[in-house]
Amino acid sequence: MILGYEMEDLKKLNGHHTAQEIVQQPALWKQIYGLIEKDRQRIADFLKANVDSKTRILFTGAGSSDYIGEVIKSHVKSCTNVRVEAVATTDIVANPQEVIERDVKTVLVSFARSGNSPESIGAYRIMQENTERIAHVIITCNKDGNLVSEAGENGNCFMLILPEETNDKGFAMTSSFSCMLLAALLFFHIHMLDEDKKYVDTISGLGERIVREDWKKMRDLSGCNPGRAVYLGAGYLSGMAREMALKNMELTNGKIATMQETILGFRHGPKTFMDKDTDVFVLMSRSEYTNQYIRDLLKEIYHDTRKHKLIVISWEKDEEIEKISDACIFVEGEQVPDVYSALVYVLYGQMFAFFNSVRLGIEPDNPSPDGSVNRVVKGVVLHSYYNVPGRECEVVV
Repeated sequence: MILGYEMEDLKKLNGHHTAQEIVQQPALWKQIYGLIEKDRQRIADFLKANVDSKTRILFTGAGSSDYIGEVIKSHVKSCTNVRVEAVATTDIVANPQEVIERDVKTVLVSFARSGNSPESIGAYRIMQENTERIAHVIITCNKDGNLVSEAGENGNCFMLILPEETNDKGFAMTSSFSCMLLAALLFFHIHMLDEDKKYVDTISGLGERIVREDWKKMRDLSGCNPGRAVYLGAGYLSGMAREMALKNMELTNGKIATMQETILGFRHGPKTFMDKDTDVFVLMSRSEYTNQYIRDLLKEIYHDTRKHKLIVISWEKDEEIEKISDACIFVEGEQVPDVYSALVYVLYGQMFAFFNSVRLGIEPDNPSPDGSVNRVVKGVVLHSYYNVPGRECEVVV
């Protein structure tokens, strides 16, 4: 059984790839650790040669791949003590003049499930051609992707190709997202890899339990027929809330209106999105200071008169939260660094999106059958970009 279905039934729903790719993640996380461990010396040598106090680490990707950087940038900054940013490939390609810092030593970290998105190639070329000292890290799930071919001849590029199972066959990124995220965490914390093993083991064990047992909770929440969904998180969980919102939007083909906001930002206008048919998901932080603000918002939302459903996902059991929410999901796991909890939380968002897709009669593996949205983006034309010191930037079509 996978998420309560026999494989034959999942195939009839055209959801077998997505379901399998959700539940296989905890096992794949252990494989990712093994991959990094095997390459630890080469990784350490690369970081020693390319990362120092003057380095700028720039995470990039599009869609879910972009959100990886949003989730991990603060953690990586604390590990490396250098400047760390996350900028989407779509922004680099469309507005390179806002991103390029020609004289700043840069490590561009590209996340790419397929490596075939036009913006992945465009961002790589723009940064390579317009940065004097640049090194690349390519974290991808496809050894045959265009990005691998493009960067393969670059002598200052670290190519990290993940196991084939991470290259999702389903439409939405699930295994690819979490595995690329974990790979990057371990890559930039290579000097503490032995210590990190226990965290990977912890989240893998919790994840196995969640996909084996807690799918029922997400199925039941979907069964309440939400018409809208809101995802709220603070700090690194703001990025994860974006990913969870995107999964629901993708797998329901936009049939469930979905939005994401920060904890404190929600009051500043976005709260008007909430109505009686809305499920509001709130991701509790691991910071007790931050959770003070989250509890204040929970009380406000819970006592609002619009009859929505308030759902809280928390690492630790909390009786106060139970009193001011409609549904609580407590992970109740061993302590791990904050960002590792995000990998566990995302499983709930993926399962909720899957069950919404099935409930609405949409095929999870192909939610956009008319081709208006594609697994690999189409229709992007890359234009040449020149950035010459001392004159205006010029875009040539």
